[in-house]
Amino acid sequence: MNKFAFSLLISFSLFFVSCSQEKEISFERFNLVSPGVVRTPDERFENLADYDFKANYLMINGLRIHYLDEGPRDGEVIYLLHGEPVWSYLFRKMIPILTDAGYRVIAPDMVGFGKSDKYISVDDYSHQMHVDTMTKLIQKLDLNEITAHVHDWGGLVGLRVVAEEPDRFSRIIASNTGLIATGRGFLNDIRGFVLPVLFKLAIWYQGPATWEEFIGGDGFTGWIRYSRYTDNIDVGGLMQVLGSVSDSERLGYEAPYPNATYKAGAQIFPYLIPSEVRKNEQAFRNVFEKWEKPFLIANSDNDPVTGNNPGITESLKRIPSAKEIVIKGPGHFIQEEAGPEYAQLIIDFINGEAKGFSVEKKVVSKDDIL
Repeated sequence: MNKFAFSLLISFSLFFVSCSQEKEISFERFNLVSPGVVRTPDERFENLADYDFKANYLMINGLRIHYLDEGPRDGEVIYLLHGEPVWSYLFRKMIPILTDAGYRVIAPDMVGFGKSDKYISVDDYSHQMHVDTMTKLIQKLDLNEITAHVHDWGGLVGLRVVAEEPDRFSRIIASNTGLIATGRGFLNDIRGFVLPVLFKLAIWYQGPATWEEFIGGDGFTGWIRYSRYTDNIDVGGLMQVLGSVSDSERLGYEAPYPNATYKAGAQIFPYLIPSEVRKNEQAFRNVFEKWEKPFLIANSDNDPVTGNNPGITESLKRIPSAKEIVIKGPGHFIQEEAGPEYAQLIIDFINGEAKGFSVEKKVVSKDDIL
């Protein structure tokens, strides 16, 4: 065998040996903290205007969950739970008002949002996973006498958390949200089985919606079709459509998502809406139909979600103590358009003096978000 052939044989041998060996994955290179889980780099959150709160973390089911814990440790607890596609940044205009009034504010980021860890695959997200994680956070922090504020998808998750630990909560304020359930009766029980299947079939049949179709239409399914099928949900654009945020505020909402890999949680969340209507119904029957503690429905009059779907609000009126007020002016994200006023509403609610208020509606041109 000549030298060339020998060298070629050695080279092929080394190549096949190297291919057969498992290479160690560089988790840090891709911001992976474990297989299938990413963590947004801290530098993405630097210099966010009005968001200079201390980060706090808990490990829950192998994931690092972020939460804000502001105000006096012995203060009465106000629990702020965000929805879709936002994170605790949503409450930055409210927290100083609440803490200055002596309250302790807890505002977590759900899995897949904000500074919390994020699954890469949409298949790892479920309604029940979010409920379990947020319930465990309250248990680990041993929070009691809580005033819960839930909004948007935070209502679908947060109200179920309350149903898991009702004795820990003193009162609830729900804005532009609900808990989708079928109601009592044999036929409604049947609907509880078939509704999730029919919903998914309808979304599949209608297919994807483009960004232009979503913002140009008025159908709630358009939002779900867009988010479910897009490969890179436009979080900042959505906040300008529904939250009338400025360009700098838009960057704050985009901070958790360096690229589409981080957006699986935001992408799949709307699609999970009807997945647990039977469990939601049990929450009503076992807890909320017996709820005598204060419960406030505080919707804005320009919200396209509850405005176009009045049944969302009507379902909450199954709660015996439910009272309703209207906030005039803001769209879906009241916390953005009327943060300080809304914080004062929560304080007034705690003091038994809640009433509606009015602010001027902020407007963002569609040309700015196309």
